Amino acid sequence: MSAGVEQHVIKPGWFTRNVFNRLVAALTRRGISVLGSQELAVRGRKSGEWRCTPVNPLTVDGRQYLVAPRGHVQWTHNMRAAGGGELRIGKAARPFTATEVPDAEKPELLRAYLKRWKAEVGVFFDGVGPDSSDEVLLGIAPKHPVFRITLGS
Repeated sequence: MSAGVEQHVIKPGWFTRNVFNRLVAALTRRGISVLGSQELAVRGRKSGEWRCTPVNPLTVDGRQYLVAPRGHVQWTHNMRAAGGGELRIGKAARPFTATEVPDAEKPELLRAYLKRWKAEVGVFFDGVGPDSSDEVLLGIAPKHPVFRITLGS
């Protein structure tokens, strides 16, 4: 993230935070993926401890990505510092390396992400949807970090 870019974080509502995310995380830890959800594990940039959060990996043209619908949150800061992490379902953990995607490359990825998960995460995109123009998607790109992940690294 370049200097001067406004930090954009949208906090989830009570239901999402206390019920939905906890349910998805618990199911994923037990080996049940909800609509492709997985658990992201990344080392904390200060503590070095594993930090876990449910994510929806995105595949576009055979490549995998992690999109941060809520903006520049703790896992995105940790990912930048660690350069990778693990995707987990149950006891299976797949290590990966991560490279942050430049804003200019995000419109196609944000469109694909919103097409797949808008019902779940659309509220975090300020009314922008999968049918929005490239210009509109490019306008919100700085608010939503995207990481290209390479499994097995």
